[in-house]
Amino acid sequence: MAGVPQFGDRRAELAYRDRPAAFGLCEREGRIALVIVDKPGFAPWLDLPGGAIDPGESAAQAVVREFGEETGLRISAGEAFAHADQFFVNTDGEAFNNRATFMAVSWLGEAPALKIEDDHTLVWIDPHEAVERLRHDAHAWAVSAWLRRVVAPGRASR
Repeated sequence: MAGVPQFGDRRAELAYRDRPAAFGLCEREGRIALVIVDKPGFAPWLDLPGGAIDPGESAAQAVVREFGEETGLRISAGEAFAHADQFFVNTDGEAFNNRATFMAVSWLGEAPALKIEDDHTLVWIDPHEAVERLRHDAHAWAVSAWLRRVVAPGRASR
């Protein structure tokens, strides 16, 4: 997609496969939903809930499914507010270029039966802190873009 920012460092020796993905930004009481991902052999990290778009799925369908699988929350997808690409290598050593759609989502309720990813733990964090702590630069950029949209004109932010 032309004009979409590209994040991450591309290592010349790796072949990066494009991976359409969707991530959700859910705010409640001034905090946003993130997941702590804790994989054996790696230091835990923070991500926005979301992930790969399956064949035949829309970005909205993917973010609803992924959000539930990772957090145990039922959400509805709102508008896509940003797009960004991110080179990364997953914990299995596969190289991807996430072609991410970032969507504002609304919390509808808890749905523990949806949660199937045991290595993901839901946390609610101040969005400014999230910008500093998120693993992927594209995720931090998207939270910053979201913050710029929701801060009222003339209201001082941090």
